[in-house]
Amino acid sequence: MKQWSKEIEIDSPIENVWELFDGSLEKMQKIMPQVVSNTPVKVTEEGVGTIYRQQYKEGKRIEEYDVKTLEYVDTPDYKKMKVGFTLANMFEITAFYEVKKINEQKTLFSYTTTNRPLKAFLKLFLLFGSDKVVVKFVNRVKEIAESENALV
Repeated sequence: MKQWSKEIEIDSPIENVWELFDGSLEKMQKIMPQVVSNTPVKVTEEGVGTIYRQQYKEGKRIEEYDVKTLEYVDTPDYKKMKVGFTLANMFEITAFYEVKKINEQKTLFSYTTTNRPLKAFLKLFLLFGSDKVVVKFVNRVKEIAESENALV
């Protein structure tokens, strides 16, 4: 299993950052434009156990998988969500999003993802993995959250 983590300070209130993850499909697509649908399959009151069927466009193909919420906390000063899914029956993926309120206009965003190959030959691919995608993602979240905050 391979794990990548990155954190960044964002000049935007915690709620503005959080709604990019825990809001509408339209908000989610701002930071994850490849997600073309996010349909609830099972919704729980506490968040944990909620399942969404997501469609993700990769080139010309559309992959479909069920994303399950494994951890969920939503308080005024601290929020986190960990989701997991199996990609193409080859990788078990988790994504962990965490936001902490620094002050009224500043939020600390942390992102951790893990990738576990389900077939032995895929382990070689992880040797060449880098944190480039994770760095790009946290920077995109910062850019979107700050630009939306400027509009308010």
